[in-house]
Order: sequence, then structure tokens, then C-alpha cells
Amino acid sequence: MRNTILFVLFLITVLCGVLVYFIPQTGTYILLSISGILTIIAVFDSLQTKHSLLRSFPLVARLRWLFEEEREKIQQYFIEDNLNGTPINREKRSIVYQRAKLQKETIPFGTQHNVYAKGYEFVKHSLFPKDHHDVIGETIVFGSDKCSQKYESSIINISAMSFGSLSSNAIMALNQGAKMGNFAHNTGEGGISPYHLQGGDLIFQVGTGYFGAGKSIKGKRVFDDEIFKENAIRPEVKMIEIKLSQGAKPGHGGILPAKKNTQEIADIRKVEVGTQVDSPPSHSAFSNFDEMIAFIQKVRDLANGKPVGIKFCVGNNEEIKQMITAFANAKNYPDFIAVDGGEGGTGAAPLEFTNYIGTPLIEGLVFINKLLQEHQLKEQIKIIAAGKAVDAFDIVKYKALGADAIGMARSFMLSLGCIQARECNLDTCPVGVATQDDDLVKALVVEKKNIRVKNYHNKTIKAVKEVVAAMGKNSISDVQPSDVFRRKKEDEVVSLEEVYYPN
Repeated sequence: MRNTILFVLFLITVLCGVLVYFIPQTGTYILLSISGILTIIAVFDSLQTKHSLLRSFPLVARLRWLFEEEREKIQQYFIEDNLNGTPINREKRSIVYQRAKLQKETIPFGTQHNVYAKGYEFVKHSLFPKDHHDVIGETIVFGSDKCSQKYESSIINISAMSFGSLSSNAIMALNQGAKMGNFAHNTGEGGISPYHLQGGDLIFQVGTGYFGAGKSIKGKRVFDDEIFKENAIRPEVKMIEIKLSQGAKPGHGGILPAKKNTQEIADIRKVEVGTQVDSPPSHSAFSNFDEMIAFIQKVRDLANGKPVGIKFCVGNNEEIKQMITAFANAKNYPDFIAVDGGEGGTGAAPLEFTNYIGTPLIEGLVFINKLLQEHQLKEQIKIIAAGKAVDAFDIVKYKALGADAIGMARSFMLSLGCIQARECNLDTCPVGVATQDDDLVKALVVEKKNIRVKNYHNKTIKAVKEVVAAMGKNSISDVQPSDVFRRKKEDEVVSLEEVYYPN
């Protein structure tokens, strides 16, 4: 095949040369130049020794790389249907876009879901539905009896995404949208940047790298009381979240690719510019549950009594049981637990960690809820659930299974205009959401996208109220596991109470 390709290219080049001889015009010169360049590339491909495919199929094999580069977009636009796209299918992406843009969000001609397939889930409506305008429960108060500055939050908030992983314009649009919609914005572990300070309520996340809460000593990141307090007492900061692990890479620590580590980000995080920033897998401030409890109280005191929570993806069940037991025995505990799903999220992560480590959200959520109930701590410790929640049904289901609030990351990225190009770790995000490339960042116009963030939140809250009203409930908090159903097999439907909370 190599000889055939080279022969054809040489022949075309010769013919173009003949054409130039007889018709010496600009067009024929251009044709000769193009064919000559392609022939030279093909010869180079056939002689190089790095790529076997190029040696066998010079020039032509380069098309493979082009299609491979654009594979995600080709698949999304031309191959996948409304329901089979991953990680978020087209139907769910579309509802985010529609709500963010205040477009028509109804669908015609019935559902495309196979309602008789195993795993299909639904809620049952009432013969006496309520008026959704009268449904309450769209807010929740965070703060245990150990907390002096309680915080009333929306049940839907922006989950952790750092400046660094996201662009400056994306962070500004999210925070401004949170301000307009009266909900909270989690900073992620990258610290508080100027772009977070747009007036929206903040959940200040403290990760194992202690960015914005610590410093480096002999190459080791350590917590620093004064650095932390300076950020924690800001009026915009309403809660503190101590991240133990995250669903994208539990037990690994955060990763900021070198391409995204600009001078500005390096200055904010107090790290070396242009290097990959790997957060440690565990905290240096504590190494057992007694020390963890003391650290949580220390952080609460430094933050002048603001709610302090912990975030993790459920891992070793025995360890988690020991932790909750330690909270109960010490009569001191976090004000909330954010449960992240092992199905991953916005962060860049090694394949094995994303695919095979960590408990999926639903099992993790149910496990934590049961433990808190068992130790009579559910009234003190609120649960935030984070894991691919997009529409009202997702939120109703998670609420039914024990969540008090929902953290959403990818869905809010979609509201900013994310097209799920899956280039978040390459610094090439085409819509300026997950990149530090100045030209790409400019594509995201803050003054337009902040309104879409607010719209998506508000329309989703309304949709939750409509679903709950159709169920005949007066409050979102009234939804129970017995209200949500799953097809176990073709002729059997069970409630989630039977699945996760059997007697």
C-alpha cells in the first residue's frame, strides 16, 4: 500500500507540473504546490521509524489522528442518541441548556425511555396534587449545636470546582450567578481567587494541599492558622468544607495539569508556575479520628463559629463506621458531610481511580444516612450529595435517600455552555470553561453566562417543586424512599425503601 500511495502522489505531482507548463496560471501553481507538499510529507512518513502505521500508509494514516482528535465531537453530534451518551446524555444536557437559556423545555410524543427495562426509576403522582407555588423546602439550615453562625442555603448549590481547573471567566460567572440566584458556590481546593469574590456566598474548601489555608515547609504542604483565618472570616465565606477525598480520584489527591498552572494560579496557590500540582493523598494536620475531631473544632473556632463539614467519597466501610462512632462518643462532629460519588466528576484523574475506586453515590449516601440515624446524629449533621445530579428527578431521588442538599458541578458547567468535549485536562476547552488559554477564556462572556447559571438553578428548583407537588407533598423534605420506585425486573417494581432501607 505504501508504494501505491507514493506512486499516486508522484503521478499527481507530475501531472500538476505538466499542467503548469502548458497553463502557467496562479491556480495551477497552487495545485502543484499542494501536491508537492503532500508528496514530500508522504515520503517523510514512509521513511520515519516512529509510527508503523505511517510507514505502511504514508499521509493517509494522518486522517486517523484527525478523526481520533475529533472523536468525542463526532460521536456526540452524529452517532449517539438522546439516551446513550456518557457521562451525561444528550437528553440531560439539553434540559440544562434549555433551562439556562429560558427556552421551551417540554418534549413531544412521549418518553424515549424503555419504562419496562430493568433499572427504570419513577415516582408516583397523587390523585390530589398540590399547587407547586405552595410547596416549601427549597432551603436548608446548616449548623449543628457546635456552630454559632448557622447558614441557610438553597438545596441546590455549585459543587467544588477550583480556579485553575476552571477559567477566571467561568468562576466569575458561577459566583455572580450564585449571587443572583441566592445559592452557594464551593471554591474547590484551589483557594479563594479574586474571581470568587463577586458577591456570591462561598463554601471555602480546604483540601490536602491547603491552598489558601496553609504554606509549604521543606516541600510539604502544612495548615497555617493565620493564612486560613484570613480567608475563613471573609463575609462571603458562609461554610468551610474539609476535603478528605473526591469521587473522581478517591485516595489520590487533586491534580492541576502543568499547562493550567499559570503565574496567577501559582501565586494564589503558592506553588511553582508551570508545574503539575499534585495535592497529597491525605492531610498532614491529622492522622486519626481524635485528631480529626480536634482539627474540625479548631477550624470552626478560627472561622468564628461558621459551619464546618467534611467531604469524602465513601471507601472502607469499617473506617467510616469508626469515624461516625468517634463523632458520637466525643459529642463533637462536623456540621455537614458532603458525600461524593465514586463515578467521578469534573476533576482530571487517572483512569483506574475514576473507573474502579470509590463507592458510587447512591450506596455511599444511603450508608452515611443510616450511620447518622443509628447514632442519632442526623439532626446535627446535614448531608450534601454530589454525583451527576442534573434534573428534578435526580434531586428528588437523592433527597428521598437521605440528602439534605445537592452539590452540582458538571450541570453548572453545562449551564455555562460546556459541550462535554472532554478536554478539561488538556487546556483546550473550546468554550472557555475549563482552560487557562486567554483566547479561549474570552469566548465565555461573563455578563451572559452568569444569568444562565441563575436561570438553571431557579428553573430546576421550580421543577423540583412541580414534581413534589404532583406527588401530593407539601414540602420537598417530605419525600421518602418509599415514594421512588425502580423496576427490578420486567414484571416487578419495588420502592427504594425496599431496596435500601428494608425492615
